[in-house]
Amino acid sequence: MATVIDWLGNWPGALLLQRSGTAYLLVNAAHILGIGLLLGAILPLDLRLAGVLRASALPLIGPILIRTAAFGLALALTTGLWLFTVKPGEYLGNTAFLSKLGLLVLALGNIALQHHGLKPALAGGVIGLRVRVLAMVSASLWLCVLVAGRWIGFV
Repeated sequence: MATVIDWLGNWPGALLLQRSGTAYLLVNAAHILGIGLLLGAILPLDLRLAGVLRASALPLIGPILIRTAAFGLALALTTGLWLFTVKPGEYLGNTAFLSKLGLLVLALGNIALQHHGLKPALAGGVIGLRVRVLAMVSASLWLCVLVAGRWIGFV
């Protein structure tokens, strides 16, 4: 395991971020943008699925929110992995980072569970109890991922 950690900390992308404050700033900003897009899209979608934002037409807003959240997730995961390589050994010893990873796995698993139930809802059908509950779980998990991510710098 130590060799993989050492390799990650010494790959050219990690070295670039370690040596350039500007590069680190830009990748970190892209990570925050990804998080903003993800949460800015997933929370309104979850709230609509849970029945809180009933005035919004789900067949209209659902697909665009899903695509925006997916793009934000891809950007956040890519830049997050890149930022991890700056100090991989330190992050693996950080309780907040490990908590964030665990919550992230749960949030991604929730997406997989929710995926099949969304098709009828996005087509304008009835939103079942399972979809509503998973939407509330999703909103809670993503907010916990956000808090755990902010906690990393304080541990």
